[in-house]
Amino acid sequence: MAETYIVTVAHGRHTHLAHQLRLLAQSDPHSRHVVVAIEDRGIAAVVQQHRGVRDVDVIAVDSHPLGLPLAWARNMGVRHALARQADLVVLLDVDCLLGEGALRHYAQAAAACGPALLCGPVSYMEEGVVPPTGLRSLRDLRSPHPARPDPARGDLLRFGDHKLFWSLNAALTAETWSQVGGFCEDYVGYGGEDTDFGWAARAKGIDLVWVGGADGYHQHHPVSSPPVEHLDAIVRNAQLFHDRWGQWPMIGWLDAFAERGLIHFDGHELRAS
Repeated sequence: MAETYIVTVAHGRHTHLAHQLRLLAQSDPHSRHVVVAIEDRGIAAVVQQHRGVRDVDVIAVDSHPLGLPLAWARNMGVRHALARQADLVVLLDVDCLLGEGALRHYAQAAAACGPALLCGPVSYMEEGVVPPTGLRSLRDLRSPHPARPDPARGDLLRFGDHKLFWSLNAALTAETWSQVGGFCEDYVGYGGEDTDFGWAARAKGIDLVWVGGADGYHQHHPVSSPPVEHLDAIVRNAQLFHDRWGQWPMIGWLDAFAERGLIHFDGHELRAS
């Protein structure tokens, strides 16, 4: 099997991270992991308590005046993994769990596909649901997001829509990472960097493949819809995406902001109200 590293970016969400580490210690006790802690000194203690026998490196980085530098932090984590001779990197959000066999399915897909963005189905856990102590019970919570493909376990669905790329549960080889060039670090704060990465891969002719069996489980946390607390970052990042690609991302949120009078957006022009 390829040398696989998991990369997680964390700021807060200590309980979510503890569950992630605990279940990885059961499913893949010899897996390697890089946790990039953004302005959060408590992350190291969570890792130390719940890592099991796993090799988990913690990288402490500062925040950014405009918000969490998620793209930059992911790049930091992946570069660290590649420096440790990673062949395959799995991107996993701090609030996500990996199902049993997910790393194996990603490794098999990487060997079969060549350069590709590999994405696994994601199930969203309902409010109040506590992750089970065992992996087999985790399967009972499986309810993949209906807007994303859900190939059968062991199957690969090629030629996916790059707009659907999610870094919350994805994988790619060192070769693919080199070809895409990493996340654009001009994105700061919430929104846009994943779609940009998907489009950068598409521009390089790199396929997006959905991997059956590489399941992720998203732990519940409160969200707002639309996410008005991230208004400034979403507007800034949407404009950056438009400058780079000539199209608007996150249109649903931009429309919702416009309906509330928070911005002007008519599908062509975006500006503050």
